[in-house]
Order: sequence, then structure tokens, then C-alpha cells
Amino acid sequence: MTRRSGRIDGNTQELDQALRAAKRPGAPHPARMTDPGMPEAEGLYDPRHEKDSCGVGFVADIKNRKSHTMIEHGLSILANLDHRGAVGADPKAGDGCGMLIQIPHRFFAEECAKLGFTLPGPGRYAVAQYFLPRDPEARARAEKIIEDTIRAEGQSVLGWRDVPVDNSDLGESVLPTEPCHRQVLIGRAADIANEEEFERRLFILRKVISNTIYRSVERAKAGVYPVSVSCRTIVYKGMLLATQLGGYFKDLTDPRVESALALVHQRFSTNTFPTWQLAHPYRMVAHNGEINTLRGNLNWMAARQASVDSDNFGSEIAKLWPISYEGQSDTACFDNALEFLVRGGYSLAHAVMMLIPEAWAGNPLMSEERRAFYEYHAALMEPWDGPAAIAFTDGLQIGATLDRNGLRPARYFVTKDDLVVMASEMGVLPFPENEIVKKWRLQPGRMLLVDLQEGRIVSDEEMKAKMAVANPYKEWLKRTQIVLEDLRPVEPRASRTDVSLLDRQKAFGYTQEDTKLLMAPMAVTGQEAVGSMGTDTPPSVLSNKAKLLYTYFKQNFAQVTNPPIDPIREELVMSLVSFIGPRPNIFDLEGNSRRKRLEVRQPILTNAD
Repeated sequence: MTRRSGRIDGNTQELDQALRAAKRPGAPHPARMTDPGMPEAEGLYDPRHEKDSCGVGFVADIKNRKSHTMIEHGLSILANLDHRGAVGADPKAGDGCGMLIQIPHRFFAEECAKLGFTLPGPGRYAVAQYFLPRDPEARARAEKIIEDTIRAEGQSVLGWRDVPVDNSDLGESVLPTEPCHRQVLIGRAADIANEEEFERRLFILRKVISNTIYRSVERAKAGVYPVSVSCRTIVYKGMLLATQLGGYFKDLTDPRVESALALVHQRFSTNTFPTWQLAHPYRMVAHNGEINTLRGNLNWMAARQASVDSDNFGSEIAKLWPISYEGQSDTACFDNALEFLVRGGYSLAHAVMMLIPEAWAGNPLMSEERRAFYEYHAALMEPWDGPAAIAFTDGLQIGATLDRNGLRPARYFVTKDDLVVMASEMGVLPFPENEIVKKWRLQPGRMLLVDLQEGRIVSDEEMKAKMAVANPYKEWLKRTQIVLEDLRPVEPRASRTDVSLLDRQKAFGYTQEDTKLLMAPMAVTGQEAVGSMGTDTPPSVLSNKAKLLYTYFKQNFAQVTNPPIDPIREELVMSLVSFIGPRPNIFDLEGNSRRKRLEVRQPILTNAD
């Protein structure tokens, strides 16, 4: 039951109660969302277990200078990450790839003028990129729902644009799955003060559109997917080979398409089915690796629906549920959680630190302020943990971070011309050595952050030190947290003497194998016994004999090559800390909670505890 997350969520009764509260009458239910490119769950196969391991990279101009050269650089990085993808029996059927860029205003202004409508200035409109069904009637129904919802949410429909594509190079197995690509241009309402508020309104709008469509049409048959809906960024992606992206989406080869950043991703779907929707980037992230704690993360996100409250969302927060649809990939769910936190009031870097915290519990060199920051947020948000290199952006900042174990590679360099190139490996974008002023690798738990507005790279130490002292987290902890190990010791109740040890062992389901082969080596050497024998005993849930509680649970191993890790050998990056009691409101940005919760440093409680 351990996890590399700074804590363990072993309180299943608390989670059960929270989930039941989230499903009470009137509360929203998680929607079943099966990707139309995937088969339904059958036998031992379940699409929820799909993972991927990929190549990710970005190039950014630190000074926020927009140019078409950045698009070309992004396509070059993607082409050089081609070996990190795969193809099927059809050599032109890949796992998918994509690119996220800033919205090129001049390009869209000229294109929309040709279509007969005028765009307002940058930031006063949004581009919603959609996958739509190819059937004209189904597409018309979806577009009507989209337009009606945009107007109902107080925004305006400026017009539609067909995304020009060239599908002549698509594989024979890919062509039948190709969606219709269309963009709807959305005008900002007059009462919206700034871009940040507009992005929040667009987030709500997108969720309302999706929920409306998925209530009226089974999602697997709807064929509707919002690729991106933003006033800052736009995503071009699909079930394409890395070398096909620029040729397929003609916009990307138009010299008027300019950006100061390009985030690219080549997907390698490990034991999974490639689809158009599962291609990266998503709306804020691209990811190499997998989230091993996904099941618990989704359960806790669903449980929060009953108690979360936000000043930024107000009563409209109910429109956002579910944050993640059942059946989405691990990266899609992570992207949803990150967007939820950012639109709810957290800065981009703050939200990433909450979701992927560095190792804090066993690090003696970490400052008390930073440790208090992580300990406080551990009760707010359970870490999304696993081997991961994640690149993220909101169009104003772009960055990357590694999981606390550093189990995925990522390297970067900076040039004299203020370009930053980060990728899963070096060599994806060749530059002469005399033009490179710095090169390094992402370290476990560390973050690379490029602030395009400030025109500089914000160091990991500076950024995290600023976060740690932004609020009095140590005081908030003292007010709300009770640490079991710090309480006054009490005399435990004496053990019974009228029942023999053997009878008690039998009553609690211990076997000779447990005592001789498992417990004796632990007592004598302090180490867990290691063996390679198989087991022919039935699973506990099917056995007619009484079994210990822990035998009902088995560790979930990653689908790709990750070593097993335990809290003894990896104490620097693992912790058994657990929280018992009421969870604070995730959007309590000012530490107003007064409800107490108990912190225990390990999951085994003694009689004295």
C-alpha cells in the first residue's frame, strides 16, 4: 500500500464515505467516456488500464518573440522524436502526435476576413478546435449544441472555419477514423475584465458543451471532442506519424502562423490502442510516462465534488462535474486536474507542485518553509505519482518537471539567441556548440520554468522559495494538523493472557508460511524476505479460508520497465505519511480551515496508538 507520493491514502472508509456523498441524490455522477477508437471492456481487457510512454519536447523564445521559425523548430523536434513512436501492420498508422502553439492572431484575422467576419484584438476572442463527426447530420446537431451553449453562457459566436487538411498520406486503417476538423471563433463578452477571467469562462463553457452532448448522445457514438478551447493557445494533433503532422495540417506550414513556443509530443502507446483523441498535447500538458496512482487520484477527485467550493467559480462550479470522464487516459485526467486548479486560482507552477511534489518527507536539506508548503498541500491534493516527464504551458509560461524518482529522461539547453529547447533526449534540434550557453538535464522533482512575460528562466530554487513563503504554511499546519507521533504517550491496554499465541494466530489468519518464511527474516535481519516461487493458492477473495486483510490487495506494477520501489530502500523519495480526517477545501487559498485532521507517519497502528 505504499506509493511514491509523500503519503499513503489508506483510509478507504473515509474515501468510501466521500464517494457516496458525491453520488448522493442531486450530485453529479461520473460519466462513462469510452474513446470511440477503443474496444469496450471485455474479459481481462479494460481501457482504464491503458498507458503510454512517449517522446516529448518544446522550444520557446524566452523573450516571447513570435515567428514561424518556432513552428518549424517544433516540427523538426517532432521528426527527430519519430523513433519514440511506433507503427502497426499498416506502416502509416502511428500512435499519434501533435503540437501546441500560441494563437497566431494575424493569421486568424486574415483567414476570418476571407470568411466574412472580423476578429477583435488578441485576447478578446478564443479559438475552439474540435474533432466533429463526418456525418453531416450528426455534425450539424453537434454544431448547433456548441453554438447554443456559447450564447447561453454569455459569449458570442463570431464564425466557423474549416481546418484545411491533406489526408492523402494517411494510412488505410487511419482514414476511416479521421474526424472532421473545424474551429469556432468565440467572442469575449463585454463584462469579462481580462484574459484570465475569459480562460475561466471558456473552461466552464467547454465542460457545459461536452456534458450537454454526452447526455444526448452516447459518447462513443458522438464523435465530438474539444481539442482545445482557449484565447491563448491552440492544439493541432491526431493519429499521425511525426513526419505527417506538418503536411496534414496545412496551417502549420503557413508562414503567417507564428508563435513564441511550440510544445510537441510523439506518442508510444504501450499495450494500448492509438486514437485521434489520445494523441498529445492535451490542453496544458504533454507527458512521457504514466500515472501509477490514477485510480486513487480519480476517486478522490470525484469525492471532492460534494465539498469543494471556489470564489472564482462560485455557483457555476457544479457545471464542471465530472472533472474527468471515466475511461479517459492518465494524461488526459492529469491535464483536467491541472486546468481545474489553474482556473480555480492557483498559478501554473503552484498547481504543478501540488500534483507532482518533490520528495519532501525524507529530505534533511529542505528548508522548513518548503517542507511546510508540501506537507500542507499533501492534505489538499494527493500526488499524481509515477514515472513521468511532464511539459506544461498556459501560453504565458512553459516548463517541465520530472517525478521525484527521475525515472524518465529530459534534457534542455539555452542558446545565445534566448531559445530554450527541452526534449526527452539531446540532438532533436541541432545547434552549433558555440551558440549554446547552457545545457543540463531535468533532475528528479525539479522544475524548469520559462516565463515569457518576464522574459527569463525562473530557477527551481527561486520559484519554490517564493512559493514556500507566500503564505504562513507552518502556522496553518499547527492550526489544523495533529501528528500522532507527537502526542503524549499513553499506556496501552494489556494483551490477553488467557488465549495462547497459536490460537490468536489462527484467529487472525496467520499461516506457517507467514511466520516462518515472511515474518522470521524480517524480525531477524530487518529486511523483507525475497523469493521467486510462484503461488498456487487461490486469491483471497475466492478462498474459503480466512485470510489477512492485506492479502486482498496486490501491488499494481507499471506496464513498462519500472523497477519496484519500497519505502526502506528508497526512503529519500518515499513516505508512508497518511492523513485521517476531513479534507480541507482544495480552493482554500487563504488557509481559513479550522477542522482538525490526524497525520500518521506510517500505516501500522500499535495498541498505544
